[in-house]
Amino acid sequence: MSKSLFRAISGQGRREVDPGMFSDLPEARRPQEGRRPEDFYRTGQPEAIRALLARDGDRIRASGSVWEPACGDGALVIPIREAGIPCSASDLIDRGCPDSWLADYFTCLRSRARAIITNPPYKLINARDGHGRWLRHTLAMPGWDYLALLLSWDWPAARANGLGELLDEQPFSYCYLMRWKLDFTGEGSPPQRNAWFVWDRLDTGRAEPGFRWLDRIDGRQKPLFGGEP
Repeated sequence: MSKSLFRAISGQGRREVDPGMFSDLPEARRPQEGRRPEDFYRTGQPEAIRALLARDGDRIRASGSVWEPACGDGALVIPIREAGIPCSASDLIDRGCPDSWLADYFTCLRSRARAIITNPPYKLINARDGHGRWLRHTLAMPGWDYLALLLSWDWPAARANGLGELLDEQPFSYCYLMRWKLDFTGEGSPPQRNAWFVWDRLDTGRAEPGFRWLDRIDGRQKPLFGGEP
């Protein structure tokens, strides 16, 4: 069909193309009409943090405790505590996370724990809107040696507004690409892949970021939580 269509619309003897021949093509996806207030998208299923703990649990425990500075309703905090790891929790707005306090992350000048694990507000960490502000603040903050950020898989590809240069200068140690999709909206059909991006300040022998897989359900999660994952 492509050759005949080309002949129909090019060269001498050009004729009009019937627009009906394209009627069965899918419409372009419309852009999102704005994001939720304060960019709150619940992490949802516990598999994301459980899978991270299955792989990095020993390393996280070695830090002594965790701080979740964008705790929301506790979607990450609760499974971390269930795994027997002390976890401090804070957020700009109270969304019901147990044993949490209100705090503006950008006023915190030192980490509350040696490990930080969070799903940060995307508009504050992406290149277009946030200019990587969340990451800049975190990397400049003393007091932590392990950082795990839950982000979209293509997040580090952006170079706009200096984010690319920041990642060149202070790259993550490794990432875990999830081989399943997280539903942050509860509306089904999640559009993107996600990954945990990990900075480990004790891992000094790595020249380039490492790459690892993360499965939704595997035998490594069972001993952490008991019973079936």
